[in-house]
Amino acid sequence: MTRGEGLRADSIHFTLDGSPFRILGGSVHYFRVPRSYWKDRLLKLKACGLNTLTTYVPWNLHEPEKGVYYFHDQLDLEAYIRLAAELDLWVILRPGPYICAEWDLGGLPSWLLRDKNMKLRTTYSGFTAAVNSYFDKLIPRVAALQFKRGGPIIAVQIENEYGSYAKDEQYLLFVKEALMSRGITELLLTCDNREGLNCGGVEGVLQTINLQKFSYGAVQYLADLQPQKPLLVMEYWSGWFDVWGGPHHVFSADDMIAVLKELLERGVSINLYMFHGGTSFGFMNGAVDLGSYRPQTNSYGNVGSGFSVDAAQMRYYDAPLSESGDYTTKYHLLRNLLKCFQNEELPQLPSVQSTHAYEPMVISEHVSLWESRECTEKPFRSDDPVNMENLLLNHNSGQSYGYTLYETTIYRGGALNSRNHVRDRALVFVDKRFIGVLDYRKQEIAVPHSERERVLGLLVENCGRVNYGPALNEQRKGLIGDITLNHTPLKKFTMYSLDMTPSFINSLRSLKWWSTCKTPLYPAFFRGRLIVDGQPRDTFIKLPGWHKGVVFVNGQNLGRHWYVGPQKTLYLPGPWLKTGDNEVIVFEEHRAEGKIHFTDNPLHGKISDVSRQPFCSLL
Repeated sequence: MTRGEGLRADSIHFTLDGSPFRILGGSVHYFRVPRSYWKDRLLKLKACGLNTLTTYVPWNLHEPEKGVYYFHDQLDLEAYIRLAAELDLWVILRPGPYICAEWDLGGLPSWLLRDKNMKLRTTYSGFTAAVNSYFDKLIPRVAALQFKRGGPIIAVQIENEYGSYAKDEQYLLFVKEALMSRGITELLLTCDNREGLNCGGVEGVLQTINLQKFSYGAVQYLADLQPQKPLLVMEYWSGWFDVWGGPHHVFSADDMIAVLKELLERGVSINLYMFHGGTSFGFMNGAVDLGSYRPQTNSYGNVGSGFSVDAAQMRYYDAPLSESGDYTTKYHLLRNLLKCFQNEELPQLPSVQSTHAYEPMVISEHVSLWESRECTEKPFRSDDPVNMENLLLNHNSGQSYGYTLYETTIYRGGALNSRNHVRDRALVFVDKRFIGVLDYRKQEIAVPHSERERVLGLLVENCGRVNYGPALNEQRKGLIGDITLNHTPLKKFTMYSLDMTPSFINSLRSLKWWSTCKTPLYPAFFRGRLIVDGQPRDTFIKLPGWHKGVVFVNGQNLGRHWYVGPQKTLYLPGPWLKTGDNEVIVFEEHRAEGKIHFTDNPLHGKISDVSRQPFCSLL
C-alpha cells in the first residue's frame, strides 16, 4: 500500500497526509525491553493518549563485530516497527549512527576504536566507511516501512544532539545524504538542547529541541530560528539518569505535568524521553565524563509505582511507565492531561503483570576467576599491555565489554603506578592475593617486598564507555599504556579476555565447582538454583552483604551489582525464567553472602530531586 503526503512541516502546524497533526510521542527502546513485553509496553503507551513511538537504533548491538549483523529475535527492529503499526501508532526513527541514550559509547561499536586515528562523529574516512557499510544493511530494512510506502514511520532523525559536539561542519550533511541515498523520503529532523541549536542544523531539515524545565526563551529561540515552522520538543526529559555512587534522581510528577501542560497549550508537539525507560541489560550502560568519569547504572526505568521514600515523596518517580511496566503517578496524571487534547476516548488501561518476591535462594557452589581462565580464548601475549579493543579476538574486532586479566612476572616490591592508564577499574593481585584497587582517583599502590619471583595480576573492568561529550575518542578500555613498578615500565604481559558473553558463562559449566564448605578464592563465580512453581513472574534481585560484580540468570546478563548504589536491585523479567529449575550465577569481586534475595519492588538509595537543581549540575 502506498500513501500520498507524509508528515509535513510547511507551516506552524504539522500535517500528516494533508490533515493537521500533533505529535504526542513517547520513547520506548526495543533493545531495553524483553521482546515478550514489547506489545504490553506499546499498548500502555497508546492507552496513555500518545500517538507516536520513538526509538533509537543501537549500532553496537546490530553490528557487534565488524561485518557481523544481527536483526533477529530481541533485535528484530522491523518486527518492532510493524507491531507499532498494528497498534495504530506512528513511528519516529532515530537511527544514529550515534544515539547517546546513556548507552555504551553512545551506541557506536567499540571496534571502531581499533583505528588509532579514529575520529568518531566526523567525516573521517575510517568512520564514514563504517557508517556506510552499516547503513547499507540497516536502512533498506526500515525504508520499506515508511509512511509513503504504507508503513508507520513518519519521520527520521539525523544523528543526535550534534550541536553539542560540532566537530565537523560537513558531518550532518553526510548523514543526511547517507539516509536519503538509501531511500529515506520522510520528514528529516535534528534535535539539540538550547545551547546546541546554533551548530546542530542542516539545510532542509527541521530542528527540534530537548528540555526538561519550561523556558519560554528556549522555545521562542527555536521559533525564531525557524519562522513558520512547527515546534517539537523531541526529548522532554521525564526523569534523569543515575551514576554509580551518586544519588537516585527523581523528578516531581506535578512539575512534569505543569511543563507539559504549558507546552501543549502553546501548540507545541512533544515526545517524552523516556515514556518507559526499561533496562540497560548486561554491560550496555554508558558513562559520563565532563571533568570526572562516572559510570551509569543498568536501571533506565528506575523507580516503579510501588516505591516511596515517605508520604511527602509519594509523587516522585521517573519514567511514567516503570522499569517492570507498572503504572505510576506520572502515568495517570499524564493520561488525564492528554485526554484534554484527544478527539476520542482513550483505550482501556491494559492489565499490569504482577511481580513476585521469591523465597531467598541458597548459594550452593563456587569456582574462582583463576580457574575460569580455562574457559577463555587462548591467552594473548605481548611485551606491552594491549587495550581491550586491540586484542586479537572476535574476528579482529577486539574485546568490547567485561573484564581483561593482565598478568606479568615481578621480582621485587615497591610503588606500582598506573600512570592513569587503567580504564576503568583494576583489582590488583600478587600471586592471586588481592592488594588494592587502581582507578581514576587512585593511581599508585604499594606492592609488598619479596626476593622471589611472583605473578602480578590486574583484573581490569570496562565500567562503561562515555556516551556524551568531547571524550568519545578516548574510550579504549583495559590497560591503555604502560604501568610502572618503581618507575620502570612492566613488560611481558599475558592477557585473558573475560568478556562474560553467554558462551563464556555456558562454558563455566564444564569446570569443577566447589561446595560452599570450601572457602572461596576471590574473585569468584557463585551458583545456586531458583525453583519457580507455576508461571514465572517478574522479580527484582537484591544482594545484601555482597560487594560488587555481575549477575547472570539462565545465561542472561542482568547487569552489575555494587554496594555503593544508588541501584540496590536488578530487574529480572519473568520471561527469562522458566517453571522449575533456574540457574543463577553471580560474579563477585570481594565478598559474597550465602543467599540471594528477591523483592517485588525496586530499591534505590538516597533521593535527589532534579527539579531543584540547575541543568549544568546534572551533567
